[in-house]
Amino acid sequence: MTSEIAACGLFCGACPQKSRGKCPGCRDNEKAVWQSCADCTTTTSDKCKVFNNFYAKLFSFIFRSDRQGCVGRIREVGYEAFAEEMRLAGRMNRPVTKK
Repeated sequence: MTSEIAACGLFCGACPQKSRGKCPGCRDNEKAVWQSCADCTTTTSDKCKVFNNFYAKLFSFIFRSDRQGCVGRIREVGYEAFAEEMRLAGRMNRPVTKK
């Protein structure tokens, strides 16, 4: 997995906060034991209290992010291809969809 992808599926490589050094990112958090949501089997179910909690839903609404779509795209094309798509599109929180 590339370090440009957050555990939740968002692409940190295009994040203005991360590029300005204002976001440490989840990968650099030594206290956390992060597993990528794309590698987890409960992410898309209501059982996951990390991915499907109130704050995650609020974050998605406020920032118009589609973490579930990003995780789905990672599962579909893999980490490196997802990162390349997002890098080329200049996106961080909505997946690139291929038709």
